Amino acid sequence: MANWTTFLSALTLALVRVSGMVAFAPFFSSTALPMRVKAVFAGAGAFLLAPVVAALPGARTSLSFSSILGELAVGLVYGLSLALLNEMLLFAGQIVGLQFSFSLVNLMDPASSIQTPLLGDLFQLMGTLVIITAGLDRILLASMVRSFRAVPLGGFVLAPQAALAIVRAAAGVFLAALELAAPVLAATLLVEVAVALLGKLSPQLPVMMLTVPLKTLTGFVILTGSLALWPRFIEARFAGLLDMAERLISAPGAGG
Repeated sequence: MANWTTFLSALTLALVRVSGMVAFAPFFSSTALPMRVKAVFAGAGAFLLAPVVAALPGARTSLSFSSILGELAVGLVYGLSLALLNEMLLFAGQIVGLQFSFSLVNLMDPASSIQTPLLGDLFQLMGTLVIITAGLDRILLASMVRSFRAVPLGGFVLAPQAALAIVRAAAGVFLAALELAAPVLAATLLVEVAVALLGKLSPQLPVMMLTVPLKTLTGFVILTGSLALWPRFIEARFAGLLDMAERLISAPGAGG
């Protein structure tokens, strides 16, 4: 009976940690995955991990408000840190959409229930494709499993420094989005300058009619060519965010 009680307590705490990650992390938080599938996945993962993580040194399997809150904090640190990748892709899509003159073309995003730019959704879909093809979802799961060794069950207390670090990392979303959209920005800017010079040389030239289609065509060509750099770029950002999440939960003072 004591072993069964310990197993149920460990299962509950592991389920809370895994559920926090599934709720926000890229790919796992996608609305394309049915809610029942996410629930079954989180439950199965917690069920398989519970006997192992309960036997780790320092594990506290007793249920309490502080232990449940700590496990939820670990999952949220992982999920919210990696959710910045989706925000970076969405912002890069907004920048590129503005250069393509698609700023008024919006779609309803089922994840946030708000209207988002067309290219923002496209960038997020391509980012998810890169995550799946590169196996980054499996790397995330492996890191989550390692987190039970770094911070045993019931041994984490969220420190203010962790929350501040996530807020500071959110500021890097703008720079990363500009880096991703830089080739399209540079190409469309050169097109605008070239058309403006042609307009000065030939005032009869319909500049306004030429600028938008030339920018859009050039932008699509450059965007198609830059897709070859996307896997390495997204993998680097994903690895950086994952390392940040691991540091936050393993930092001195973060554990209880």
